[in-house]
Amino acid sequence: MANDTNGSGHGRRRLPLHWQITLAMVFGAALGLFLNWGWSHRSTRVHLTDDWFLVVEDSPDRIDIRITDRQGNVVHDERHGRVQPLRWIIEPGGPIPTLEELKDETFRLGGRQWRPFELFQTYGRSVARRIGDIGDMLGGLFLRLLRMVAVPLIITSLLTGVTGLGSAARLGRMFAGTITYYLTTSTLAVLTGLFFVNLIRPGIRPGVVAQGVGGKQVGGDLATVLFAQVEKLIPTNPVAAVADTDFLSIIAFTLAFGVFTILVGGRTAERIRELAHAGFEVMMAMTLAIIRLAPIGVFCLMLYATATQGIGVFRALGWYMVTVLCGLIVHGAVTLPLIVRFVAGRNPWRFAQAMSPALLTAFSSASSNATLPLTLTCAEERAGISNRVSSFVLPLGATINMDGTALYEVVAVLFIAQLDPNVTLTFTQQVMVVITALLASIGAAGIPHAGLVMMVIVLQAAGLPIDRVGIILAVDRVLDMFRTAINVWSDSCGTAVLARFDPGGEEAVIPAAAVPSPEG
Repeated sequence: MANDTNGSGHGRRRLPLHWQITLAMVFGAALGLFLNWGWSHRSTRVHLTDDWFLVVEDSPDRIDIRITDRQGNVVHDERHGRVQPLRWIIEPGGPIPTLEELKDETFRLGGRQWRPFELFQTYGRSVARRIGDIGDMLGGLFLRLLRMVAVPLIITSLLTGVTGLGSAARLGRMFAGTITYYLTTSTLAVLTGLFFVNLIRPGIRPGVVAQGVGGKQVGGDLATVLFAQVEKLIPTNPVAAVADTDFLSIIAFTLAFGVFTILVGGRTAERIRELAHAGFEVMMAMTLAIIRLAPIGVFCLMLYATATQGIGVFRALGWYMVTVLCGLIVHGAVTLPLIVRFVAGRNPWRFAQAMSPALLTAFSSASSNATLPLTLTCAEERAGISNRVSSFVLPLGATINMDGTALYEVVAVLFIAQLDPNVTLTFTQQVMVVITALLASIGAAGIPHAGLVMMVIVLQAAGLPIDRVGIILAVDRVLDMFRTAINVWSDSCGTAVLARFDPGGEEAVIPAAAVPSPEG
């Protein structure tokens, strides 16, 4: 049955993606909770040899695996010197390795080598866990697709934005001022997110259950950590950085390559610009195609999360959304308006009114790239910003200025870490998350759900499992709309700041130009 793609009104129109994701989340969570309620407990006793038995008790908050004799006594490994009993208890906050880490465990009994993880997978899993694991496997394929496009999307997105500046003459004062503004506001955004996630601590709530990934801490003082990050910004082999998915090195080298492309200029710069633009169009199409699979990924990952963890995951998600929205509201309604008032010298409320069509479009579309033409129009015709400034600041901002995305990534990564009581994020590790989120947000494409791709980057940098993205996917679309509006609002405020300090960059603004007309 054909889709209504020709505007004729015939055929069946597809449900918008955000509704698809919402329904997939609801159905996946409902099925998972149903399984968790009725089929999440199982007790198993299996004959391994004539004398030894495997006993497994599986429940959402505790897995008990033990090898016993006929009398039910726990036996010990046969290897010389081994005194540890053959028993593994896995529960949140427990001292025993997690289920994932149990894959490396082996023991010898009855002349054979055994793996407790394989025994549990074969004999001990409850029905809810078996079905949830299938969802985890299928959802993992979706996450692999996101990882697949991450590197080429960053490279082409950054090159397109930087080389789009035009000539070397435009790399002077305005470029320095624009980059300074973007780095300043993005830094303020991530610090705001860091403050709220440590204040509210959404992942640390009574009743929240999450399987751990093992204790993780980052050693070393802050200076050592920061210097290590600086070293990563200078790759010894850019090709190897791409092959090893060293994202900090990739972002730094791509930015440098784009700047020097403009400095070289001429036909060389034009060819690279055309190649980068063509590559970016292809990667955007590929990323959007993958994002269309998000409902399936959300369904599978939410099924896994709720089937194995129960209702506790929703208690955490509620606080997580509150934390993200608090950070976005403070940054968008306090920090940026103060910059507009005291740095740009404008009335923040009137400027927001002038930019409101672009902000509302950004909110509904969740795409700063799709909103860019309207943002340019509002800046020039409604806010009185000259084309000289707006055509420079806004396209670059749609590529590298992602305040809302950076704030969201900091909150999301620390929330995921807080879900696991075995993970301890020290101050230095949180600083690494902030730096990585700041740099990763520079490479985030201005399309819906592009923050998911960048989220994988930050999770990898923090040493956290990327499969936890499935937990926050359920509410990503709602938060994506808010953070995209903040992204566009920050870009718009940047034009006001740069217009004030650029000669001829701000037209004479009359009240009618700054206040929306009745026609909008």
